[in-house]
Amino acid sequence: MRSTEILEAFSSLRVLVVGDLMFDHYIWGDVQRISPEAPVPVVHCQRETHTAGGGANVALNLASLGVSVRVAGAIGADAAGERLVELLQGAGVDAALCLADAKRPTILKTRVLARMQQLCRIDYEGAASAYTLESSPELLAAIEECDAVIFSDYAKGVISQGLFSELLAHAQKHGKVVSLDPKPSRHLDFHGVGLITPNRHEALELAGLPEPDHGEEYPLAEVCRLIFERHAPELLIITLGADGMAICRRGIVERTLSTEAREVFDVSGAGDTVIATLTAALAAGASAVEAARLANHAAGIVVSKIGTARVDPEELRASLNSSPEED
Repeated sequence: MRSTEILEAFSSLRVLVVGDLMFDHYIWGDVQRISPEAPVPVVHCQRETHTAGGGANVALNLASLGVSVRVAGAIGADAAGERLVELLQGAGVDAALCLADAKRPTILKTRVLARMQQLCRIDYEGAASAYTLESSPELLAAIEECDAVIFSDYAKGVISQGLFSELLAHAQKHGKVVSLDPKPSRHLDFHGVGLITPNRHEALELAGLPEPDHGEEYPLAEVCRLIFERHAPELLIITLGADGMAICRRGIVERTLSTEAREVFDVSGAGDTVIATLTAALAAGASAVEAARLANHAAGIVVSKIGTARVDPEELRASLNSSPEED
């Protein structure tokens, strides 16, 4: 299936995103002096923007690609939660399964940027154990009605082992494409899941290997083999940053793709773009290589933007057309 056909099929897809939802706040400004109070820059605020993070960003990525999306997660009963839901709904995302809890705040991440450089990040969040989501008839019904399910785990506690196991079994029973963006620190049992998309560091953790010493080659083949032995995903796609992307199946590296990033400004949210594009493409009937190629181009686009960003079909088509398809 050619890339154009896959992209055209996105509009007929329905995807459910389950995971940790976040609200991203950006303060954009300029620095012209150092504070007399401490050796830190004084940022003159010029503007502020807000967008979605975590699983909510995965949902916006899918919506930007033309996919019909529902998102399930936990938010606080606060202004940030209300604005996050408004943002999702404004993009056409069904946020009816976003549950508000007055006992905990919405996860809010404030990033301060000056002259296109991030100076610091301030996180507002409660205890990880407070961010919970329970199974419900509505959530199970949403799985039955969708073409694919994405679990977006940012280690905030929403995706518990019990919830994940129940929803995974339900999705597999109904023949859905199932993807997981794992956090190794959670130690979830996701044996046999359809697709996992760790970055190079997360893949090392999942394989139980240390970081290579400076100058040592990344042990890609061993990482692939060990992850399959431990977790047996049907498809493993490792994002390798400047080294591109590796497609692995049954413990073997089947293909590597060179990076499509022309210039990297900000990698925030790139993993969300990758899993959203991969899952949509697989649900549309793409092969692993076709899906990875689309995701590779999508990631190359978003890292060239400042802040948590998305890619639309027109940008993706232009990027694909500028790079001939490989056999």
